[in-house]
Amino acid sequence: MSESSKPSAFETVNRLFNQAADLLGLSETKRIELTTPYRELMVRLPLLTEQGEVRVFRGYRVQHDNSRGPMKGGIRFHPDADLDEVRALASLMTWKTAVVNLPYGGAKGGIQCNPRELSELDLERLTRRFAQRMEGFIGPREDIPGPDMGTNARVMAWMMDEYSKFHGYSPGVVTGKPLELGGSEGRVSATGRGLFFAVERIAPDIGMELNGARVAVQGFGNVGYWAARFLSDAGCKVVAVSDVEGTLRCADGLDIEALREVAEQKGSVIHYDGADCERLHRDELIASDCDILVPAALGGTIHAGNAGSIRARLIAEGANHPTTPEADGILIERGITVLPDIYANAGGVTVSYFEWVQNLQQQRWDAERVDRELREVMHEAFDALNTAAEEFDVDLRTAAFVVAIRRVAEAARLRGLH
Repeated sequence: MSESSKPSAFETVNRLFNQAADLLGLSETKRIELTTPYRELMVRLPLLTEQGEVRVFRGYRVQHDNSRGPMKGGIRFHPDADLDEVRALASLMTWKTAVVNLPYGGAKGGIQCNPRELSELDLERLTRRFAQRMEGFIGPREDIPGPDMGTNARVMAWMMDEYSKFHGYSPGVVTGKPLELGGSEGRVSATGRGLFFAVERIAPDIGMELNGARVAVQGFGNVGYWAARFLSDAGCKVVAVSDVEGTLRCADGLDIEALREVAEQKGSVIHYDGADCERLHRDELIASDCDILVPAALGGTIHAGNAGSIRARLIAEGANHPTTPEADGILIERGITVLPDIYANAGGVTVSYFEWVQNLQQQRWDAERVDRELREVMHEAFDALNTAAEEFDVDLRTAAFVVAIRRVAEAARLRGLH
């Protein structure tokens, strides 16, 4: 398939939506209602850099659906953050928040830039300009941004501060903030911890013992690191990790904390000097001999060209849409279980919800309560997915969309046209 004939990211998400909608017998009218974004914003962001150069960036915010509550979704700073990508991710957020039964709809935002090429002052100026452009469309009861690829707690602090200039002190306008500004315990590690809770829940059902299970992690950013750490703490052996520079594979297992230190100091996991480690091309991680594969990098990394080489029994998707529909078919035929992204990586938005609740109620939860509540949400969500999978005799991804669409469609029906 040529590059020009490939389906867009949004078309791919809607293909998954329609597979589940077919099972539910949704009308064409209802399908259009549930897939059409509520609002799409594109803004021009001129920036006078520290070097005195004027650069113009594009910023986006797609608000997909608000049937179940205010919209929620991250802000990413990335060169590929175009309107189609943001639109697809906003749609996924609608289904993700419904899968874990949060009172939210879906949104997503981004600035098309490479944050590594900008100074901290330039990033702050760009963030504040974006917040200025968006302040009339976001808010604690309208749309609550959070961090995503290329953004962090500092960026969220800038957004909150800029919004507060217009609306008064408003910590609930964003999540993923520093603790000192109303952030929540456990937010940084939430996506990785939620993925671990998902693996923990499904392991007995597929006859997998976590103690001694071999894990390969694609991508060693925030999600990949925390997923690797929690799985390692549970007795798993992390035998392979990759980042943009390559794959590091070690049959005896990797020291996750030492690996993180090396990656932070030298820029890549491949500089780890553990004995008996192989250094391979980054794409070779997919075919690692392991029990659990965690794709935690970019979308589309598991595709028809490499799905047949996967040797894992379980794939837990830490990234957003890492598996193409064509690859899904291959994995199903091969009997490989996939914990889909809209469930497996929902720990981040779940703890963001906890942060929002704490802000609205002016409370602060301790780390133990956050972890306890997150485990309960992830386990209950899996039970709902499993029930739907058995009811319709489908894979867990299709089951996740069934659960989500049912919940959003019912909320939309009860509210009427809105």
